[in-house]
Amino acid sequence: MDAFKSVLIWGGVLALLLIWLPLIAIQRLFDRDPARYKTGRLFRKLGKAISRINPNWNLTITGKTDIDDRRPYVIVCNHLSQADIPLISNIPWEMKWVAKKELFDVPLLGWMMKMAGDIAVDRRSRNRKEMTFREARHYLEQNCSVIFFPEGTRSRTGKLNRFARGAFELAVTENVPILPLVIDGTQNCLPKKSWKFGTARHIKLKVLEPISTKKLEVNDLEKLTDEVRFVILSQLSEWRKKPIAEIDGLARN
Repeated sequence: MDAFKSVLIWGGVLALLLIWLPLIAIQRLFDRDPARYKTGRLFRKLGKAISRINPNWNLTITGKTDIDDRRPYVIVCNHLSQADIPLISNIPWEMKWVAKKELFDVPLLGWMMKMAGDIAVDRRSRNRKEMTFREARHYLEQNCSVIFFPEGTRSRTGKLNRFARGAFELAVTENVPILPLVIDGTQNCLPKKSWKFGTARHIKLKVLEPISTKKLEVNDLEKLTDEVRFVILSQLSEWRKKPIAEIDGLARN
């Protein structure tokens, strides 16, 4: 996409942020739900609006989209681009995002993340895991899902990287099912260290079947993590029509 179109889209994004900020503030003022459900749901609609104004983002959502979103899940998804976040927000339910603390300091966007109740992770803190789990546990107890990118950061190659076990440990200790998501096609939507939007791609997002954590213990974390990673890897393999070994970032040459 050329620079002029990118400037127009960023102008549209800024306009949406300025419109949404007072709406979120008003909603937060009257939102008495401990999970800030309505505030969060309104904030996700901003992501949906941002994805709609970009003519290059053609999104198809498939899978189990009709879940009861007041039955909590620990949701996990692969991560390819910053565009993943507004695009995943097209899914019609509320979930609190676990994100790096620096994003909460960004003007407009960060302010709304705080009001919506998203969970900031301070990577420099020694007790970041305990702090993250405490906030996530609060939302799960209030019947609201939380979402993690278990790879920790965006994949630079498009391959699926190693999964951290944090999300899976939370699901096991709280006896909450895992709900895997898979996204593909966003690799060039918003290239790293570039303000220009990438070329048009058909973006696919699928909600896979939930995976129960009943009767699982901490000793089962490695097996659970591998199981969830494999179902995501298998879906990417099917979409890209490539062997799993070519998509698996942990596979040896």
